[in-house]
Amino acid sequence: MGLTVALMTDLHFGPKALFAGKLRKMSHLAPALTEGIVAELRERVRPDLLVNLGDDIEDEAPGPDLERYLACQERLRAAGCPLLNVAGNHDTINLTHDDLARAWGRQGHLHYALEVGGYRFVVLHTVERKDVDVSIDDDQLSWLRAELAAARAPVVVLMHHSASEQDLGDSYWFSAAPHLALVKNRAELRRVVRESGKVVAVFNGHVHRNHVDVIGGVPYITIQSLIENVDDDAPGRAAGAYALATFDERRLVVRVRGLDPARYQFEWGG
Repeated sequence: MGLTVALMTDLHFGPKALFAGKLRKMSHLAPALTEGIVAELRERVRPDLLVNLGDDIEDEAPGPDLERYLACQERLRAAGCPLLNVAGNHDTINLTHDDLARAWGRQGHLHYALEVGGYRFVVLHTVERKDVDVSIDDDQLSWLRAELAAARAPVVVLMHHSASEQDLGDSYWFSAAPHLALVKNRAELRRVVRESGKVVAVFNGHVHRNHVDVIGGVPYITIQSLIENVDDDAPGRAAGAYALATFDERRLVVRVRGLDPARYQFEWGG
């Protein structure tokens, strides 16, 4: 039961952005970087699925945001494989839930589930209240419990923010604001995941770095942003990151490519 999944996150189509006076988001390079990775996926890697973990845009205003969001989606669809989308916090500042659902070719909620290649992919919608917190509402948690109870295949959970307990003391973005990186009710979410006994991995973006925690036997994997500056300031180098996750009956191997590479391996069972 082998499956290869490509994952991209935090593409931030839009103008480059500073943080604390330093160049951090090389967003102006996002279209070209995306096109290069998508071409590699289509022509050489040929994954079974492409996952977009959210923050397609660097928000500015409704008109430009929608134009850039659609442009990002168009590029991602050129990978030649099914595309699963997750909503990021920047995506929902000026765009409505209906805007995103239409761009995805879906209707209804921004949380949903789909089976691909013998695995059940469950997409969660984490909601960030600007400068306050991040959470998953009770109705969505109830939906997740029902989805996991009904699942007849191994489950992979996809979300934008992190549900792990990662130490953010050395994070450029979140050392002073961990409450804007980590889901507030993450312990309850992890309990639902753990008690199901069916979730083999949880993936997220948002934090703009690579990280992994294994909690309750489940790996919680954070993927680096496409456009994060791997240098301290300008002129900078964009990470150009994307991940390949290979699932089989024995293990999961995650390889992050680009200028901030990482490799993780998780063995199933004993």
